Amino acid sequence: MNIACCRLLAIALAGILDQIFGDPRVAWHPICLIGNLISWTEKWTRPLFPKTKSGERAAGVYLVVFVLLIATAAPVAITLGLYRLHWFIGVLAESILLYFTFAARSLERESMAVFRALESKGLTAGRQVVSMIVGRDTEELTEAGVIKAAVETVAENTSDGVIAPIFYALIGGAPLAYFYKAVNTMDSMVGYKNDRYQYYGTAAARLDDLVNLIPARLSALLMMAAHALVKRNRKWQGVQRQSFIDVWRIYRRDCHAHASPNSAQTESVMAGALGVQLAGDASYFGIVHHKPTIGDDLRPVERADIARAVMMMKTTAMLGWMLALSILAVFLL
Repeated sequence: MNIACCRLLAIALAGILDQIFGDPRVAWHPICLIGNLISWTEKWTRPLFPKTKSGERAAGVYLVVFVLLIATAAPVAITLGLYRLHWFIGVLAESILLYFTFAARSLERESMAVFRALESKGLTAGRQVVSMIVGRDTEELTEAGVIKAAVETVAENTSDGVIAPIFYALIGGAPLAYFYKAVNTMDSMVGYKNDRYQYYGTAAARLDDLVNLIPARLSALLMMAAHALVKRNRKWQGVQRQSFIDVWRIYRRDCHAHASPNSAQTESVMAGALGVQLAGDASYFGIVHHKPTIGDDLRPVERADIARAVMMMKTTAMLGWMLALSILAVFLL
């Protein structure tokens, strides 16, 4: 069968599986296995290199190359082997592999857990739940801080967890999607600017910036379109609806208001769409990092903004899937 047709079916089935089941919390999850591989590789490679700036960076390059080889070779071997048996078996296997790279449903589940914790159990519970999905310190966050952390996570992961995997699956199927997820996982584990990873994580962090350049900007554009579709929804009742021009203005002004060249892309769209101010100073490992704010402070954030952010994410994801499937369908005509 035509490769475009097989890929169309695999991406469509993976998206359906993600919407039905969400990301399964199992020890053998492929992304968890990649995380274990990263930890194991770091443990045995660090002693092989000198404890100098150049030595640490060389060790980090070795980590990136080794992990990417394993993480990409495995899905290549699986998909090629099973497609040779039969196209249907290959499509089924690739759709299951891709399913593990998509995170729209789990992002909805985890962010709405923050909303429900604040609604039913209060601030302490909200801090505890949001700590499971963000990297910053949460013990001293106000309720507004908890809400902002959840909204920012939804905005950033709309790209990292949804659109970027779709983008790479469209180009190179499951192998390239796993290449991306391995890079993204390495950045989340070693891409910190602290004493341990200042130099060791340089290669992973810079490669993550590179592979997200296009998906982050594509995600921002799709999120603008999503806002145009959902801003009349009842969840926006009582909130001043921002026009496309308003959102575009915030995006153009604040899309680079972050140390990463990509993170503020979707965060600026989300801030403009909701009419709130996001980002600003945050504490990581007990150290306060001073960051610029994103968006205009037109109103205080409220709990319902988490649900609005999730609606934006889900609509953006749907547009991303529709775009990918439409591109593949063109090749079948």
